[in-house]
Amino acid sequence: MATAGPGRSEGRLRVHGYNLYWRSVGDGGARGTVLMLHGGPGMCHDYLLPFEDLASAGYRVLFYDQLGCGRSERAQDPGEYSIDRDVEDLEELRRTLDLGPVHLIGSSYGGLLAIAYALAHAEGMRSLVSVSGLADVPLAVREMARLVRALPAPAARAIADGEARGQYDSPAYCAAVGQFYRRHLCRLDPWPAEVTYTLEHVSVPKYGRMNGPNEFTIVGTIRDWTVTDRLGEIRVPTLVTVGKYDEVTPVVAGSIHRGIPGSELRLFPESSHLAFWEERSRYFDVLRDFLDRQGPSGRSR
Repeated sequence: MATAGPGRSEGRLRVHGYNLYWRSVGDGGARGTVLMLHGGPGMCHDYLLPFEDLASAGYRVLFYDQLGCGRSERAQDPGEYSIDRDVEDLEELRRTLDLGPVHLIGSSYGGLLAIAYALAHAEGMRSLVSVSGLADVPLAVREMARLVRALPAPAARAIADGEARGQYDSPAYCAAVGQFYRRHLCRLDPWPAEVTYTLEHVSVPKYGRMNGPNEFTIVGTIRDWTVTDRLGEIRVPTLVTVGKYDEVTPVVAGSIHRGIPGSELRLFPESSHLAFWEERSRYFDVLRDFLDRQGPSGRSR
């Protein structure tokens, strides 16, 4: 382990044959450990750095790059990239770092991963926060297709033409994808440097295999994944957050909220997929209220 400064540390941990990068912020974490799950599948953790704000409220915040992502090692065989592998890597990392039960916060695909983890290892959790996450990929795909159709006509046609031909790198198609992202991924102008960095450093082998060529064209191995009928098994305190203009729409968030007993749902009216950037102050007021209510034992007060 390498120390990065007061209250900060980082290192690499051997997990199922590969070195995974992690970094921790916060002295001691008197209120518990928050474990962050980034999206993609194939992004890196950097765009989640606003969650460091929780360290000043008494939480230890731990980030890591999933297998094949960011500063972690790439898999020798792309067939190793899967939801099940990410779940088991997460559990091994949690146990090896001796984190105990954690507040698990997952963004986008990380929200999917958090739900999958909750169904497999509920004993490792104090609470779950789905940040624009999903539990039903086909539903999310249908919703994003609706958003694509609502783009200005030239952009919608460019996307339809590109997908019909399988040409995802034409200038017209890429420009249309950019319009979609500006509406439904991040509405800030300019984008935060951490968001730009994350998108520029996507792991193409993992993203391409599991997801597809872009956010709304999900043709990879996760395309049929759904656990909607199992959400009732999740009994840990759960917060579901979503932006009004989110690419993973409020319809998707609502389906998770209805499925998990006792879960809370919060919609951010000026945000798309990154409400923790777009409405940062309000977002963290909501998040801290939820986390603080779990108390030292992880039970709502």
